[in-house]
Amino acid sequence: MKSLKSGKLRERYSKPANNHREFKLADQIQKELARLFHLEVKDPRISFVTITDVELNFDLSLAKVFYSTFPSDSEKVALTQKGLEAVTGFLRSKISKSIRLHHAPEIKFIFDDSLERGRFLSNLIDKACHKPIKNEE
Repeated sequence: MKSLKSGKLRERYSKPANNHREFKLADQIQKELARLFHLEVKDPRISFVTITDVELNFDLSLAKVFYSTFPSDSEKVALTQKGLEAVTGFLRSKISKSIRLHHAPEIKFIFDDSLERGRFLSNLIDKACHKPIKNEE
């Protein structure tokens, strides 16, 4: 089963009504997008993009695609966002054909900075662990 990042997602996907289909479709979209980025998207602005998660709304009309990029400085992220917005229509049509959907969801790309935040917190923990402890006697 897919690892869920937030309690909000866990709560949403744990509800029984129609969520199994949403979960499976989100997983299929994530896999298909990864394949398309690897094999078919040739835009130079889109390099080193990793799809971290896909969320679908309740009526399957909108897919929020969370991505990360390397390096993740603000200039690179803005350039990648413009590239992703330029190929959205192409990706949507390819997804609808490969997954065989009558109405492909609208795709919205959102930069996922959770990897950067995780790295930052890990560095803080490492610094705290390596500081010498002063004896207060």
